[in-house]
Amino acid sequence: MVEQARENHSESQAAIINLLQKQRLVEGMVHRQDMPKHELVEALVRKQNLAKLQQIVNHLPPEEVARILESLPPNDQLFLWDQLELGKKEDVLQEVSLPVIELLGKRDYKTENSRVKVFEMEDGRLHEVVWTSLDDIRHAGPVWIDMVDPTFEDRAWVGAVFGTVIPDPEKLGDLESSAKFFIEENGEVHLRSAFLIGMQQQARNIPVAFILRGDLLLSIRKEELPVFRLQRLRAMTQRGYINDSRDLLLNLYAADVEFSAEALEEVYLGLEKVGDQVLNKQLSDEEAAGTLTFVAREEDLNGRIRRNLLDTRRAVTFLMRAKLLEKNQAEDCQQILRDIDSLDGHTAFLFDKINFLMDATVGFININQNKVIKRLTVLSVVFMPLNVIAGIGGMSEFSMMTQAIPWPLSYALFVIGICGVAWATYEILTYFERREQIRNASLHARRLPA
Repeated sequence: MVEQARENHSESQAAIINLLQKQRLVEGMVHRQDMPKHELVEALVRKQNLAKLQQIVNHLPPEEVARILESLPPNDQLFLWDQLELGKKEDVLQEVSLPVIELLGKRDYKTENSRVKVFEMEDGRLHEVVWTSLDDIRHAGPVWIDMVDPTFEDRAWVGAVFGTVIPDPEKLGDLESSAKFFIEENGEVHLRSAFLIGMQQQARNIPVAFILRGDLLLSIRKEELPVFRLQRLRAMTQRGYINDSRDLLLNLYAADVEFSAEALEEVYLGLEKVGDQVLNKQLSDEEAAGTLTFVAREEDLNGRIRRNLLDTRRAVTFLMRAKLLEKNQAEDCQQILRDIDSLDGHTAFLFDKINFLMDATVGFININQNKVIKRLTVLSVVFMPLNVIAGIGGMSEFSMMTQAIPWPLSYALFVIGICGVAWATYEILTYFERREQIRNASLHARRLPA
């Protein structure tokens, strides 16, 4: 059985190497020939070879693919890796050696928008490590590794280097609430927290995973956050801003609270403008609908801020309860909790103000509807006696009573009488309405302070 497996492995490896060589050979021949449609020929030949290669490599067991990768030169390793299906790659990564993981993972890192950033402490400041191999990271003794939207290749080699399991940022929100904060048997501290990003209608909560492993902090998230950029800038420019990974973690939470406070100020300003509009003018139905939409967005943002503060309070409380901090760091935690308590009062006040503005806006909508109903009521009252008179005029007795009068004159007088009754009814209604308005204005004037 062992010999049979080795023979199969050798055959698969030979077939793959043959296809790789054929691919390079065909591409070189097509490029050297001057054909009118050589791009089309190249595409067809390449597609055929890739289809054969993908069919072979994706049907092999993961451990066999891993052994074949380890036997290939670097360029062929990268090319073959790109032919694997996404689901297959995760299984293969569990079998390959660390040098292969390093090669597969570091292709796109040496850019300004690197997915994996490594930082060390240098002269009391945070300093980004420029690295070309994993040995550079090991020798640097990093204090922070920040990962933004890492692929599973990124997570595989980082986890292999530092002996931990890096969570998938796509699945950070799938954990139960009780599993958001815990300590592993080896002493690793795991935290899952939500950080606020954006304001107004773009605001949302982004889950972030932290792993505190000794003097190293690993952070994993799906998107870049302004809080993290701010902390990197402060720690890289201010000497003594942080001393270790725990200081960095607490400063991230403190900056998140600061960002939440700024978001609350934006809510205050937005509601102040809406309040001036609602309380100082009569709103039309269109303006009231726009106001309700804006207030609903502010309510959503206020809710996200409140959730963010609650999550931060839980994380900071967990760190204090786990007794992982120094005395000065515990004092910083107390200050963060005091700031959160003060912001809680503001969020509660804003909820009340939002409810008040919503009620006031809905009240204006009801007033506008009542005005429409009032007009319809006036019309119905005005035309009620007219209907009675018109009914009488349509009877045969009216023709008998006006038998001696020419019908044009009699019906003209009848129409004039109807219009007179309508005018008198309307004047009576407006007279009582004016009296009511004068009385209300007089009462309002008496209540105003002198």
